[in-house]
Amino acid sequence: MLTLTGLKACDTCRKAQKWLAENDIRFTYRDVKSDGVPQNDLERYVALLGWDKAINKASTTWRGLSDDQKNDITDEKAVNLLLANPSLMKRPLFEIGDEIVLGFRDEQKQRILELI
Repeated sequence: MLTLTGLKACDTCRKAQKWLAENDIRFTYRDVKSDGVPQNDLERYVALLGWDKAINKASTTWRGLSDDQKNDITDEKAVNLLLANPSLMKRPLFEIGDEIVLGFRDEQKQRILELI
């Protein structure tokens, strides 16, 4: 089963949902704000991807953080930032079994099709 983690207000996440439906790919949707993401999942994402890929540094939320919050980030600090600011999470994030696919470009779409 595929789980798509995203943000309802994110255009790319909405495109990902539409693409999955058009390709008859069954999925569960998890919204980072309304549903939340459990700490153990965030820890796993950061461990697998690295904090610099798990956090969306182009987001307005990131820009709104203090310099102290942005400096000297460790994996643990990144998880705490994501818990406190769910919209910092880079998205869409697809989980298929133990595999994670982050983003929604052609290469990620191909990888999703290979994994399902």
